[in-house]
Amino acid sequence: MLNNVAALLLDEVHPFELGVLCEVFGLDRSDEGLPVHDFAVVSAEGPVLRTHAGFTISTPHGLDRLEEADLIAVPAGSHFIARDYPEELLDALRRAVDRGARVMSVCSGAYVLGAAGLLDGRRCTTHWRHADELARRFPRAVVEPDVLYVDEGPVITSAGTAAGIDACLHLVRQAYGPDAANAIARRMVVPPHRDGGQAQYIKRPLPRTRCDTVGGTLAWMERHLDQEMTVEQLAAQAHMSPRTFARRFQQETGTTPYRWLLRQRVLLAQHLLETSDETVDTIAGRTGFGTAAALRHQFVRSLGTTPNAYRRTFRGPGAMTEVA
Repeated sequence: MLNNVAALLLDEVHPFELGVLCEVFGLDRSDEGLPVHDFAVVSAEGPVLRTHAGFTISTPHGLDRLEEADLIAVPAGSHFIARDYPEELLDALRRAVDRGARVMSVCSGAYVLGAAGLLDGRRCTTHWRHADELARRFPRAVVEPDVLYVDEGPVITSAGTAAGIDACLHLVRQAYGPDAANAIARRMVVPPHRDGGQAQYIKRPLPRTRCDTVGGTLAWMERHLDQEMTVEQLAAQAHMSPRTFARRFQQETGTTPYRWLLRQRVLLAQHLLETSDETVDTIAGRTGFGTAAALRHQFVRSLGTTPNAYRRTFRGPGAMTEVA
């Protein structure tokens, strides 16, 4: 159930992260046939709260409003890493989980969940800048810094800023199906999901290089993903020795040529699964995996889900499938 949603605020809340929660769960889109939530903004520190942007937010709802929520979402805030939290707030979060409610954090909101002990023994994430400190402060938490969000049963944590959108749409997709999540995403002009579909976490695409030493080779690789490539061939494209090319590639992309190529092939396969009716065999050929079995193997390793399951998630149960 996801009928009753509470956004839990503390002083110095970040407006964008709060706005994400309001946009996904707080708007009445019943005229489009979309679900409507009983949504409330709840204060843990008095009726008037400051934002880190310099304005204030007032709300009539205190912590007692959390007792009826199916989902309690904690947006990011300034100084969340170092501050203490009201014990009555932490008790309310623990009670919510004990009675079967879900709790979610956006960015540094994970520190609130950690202070309540809700990250202990669970996989979780936060903004990459705060991940090391989260692991240090809550050593029983299993921090994964390279994902957009993590769904661990009743506890959902998401990385910085826009990753909160991914996590919110994931919850909508779970509760109401992909059509509802896709419709809300279209209204927000964002992807319905990024990398992974129903997987419990989503890995971030690897960043493009900011240097142009191997930039031309990267562009060539993207245009020829269906072809076999060796380091020697790529080095020749870049007019370098294989050893120098491998070292420069690692320096500029943060990964190896093989891993970069594999990631781009998976990304292209995702795009084709989302936007075309091509069979998995055809997509395997177009993306350089060769066979559906090879595509499925790498898809599961990278995203934790199969190509068919990914397609059904994005396009609904009526999407065509092909045994892989």
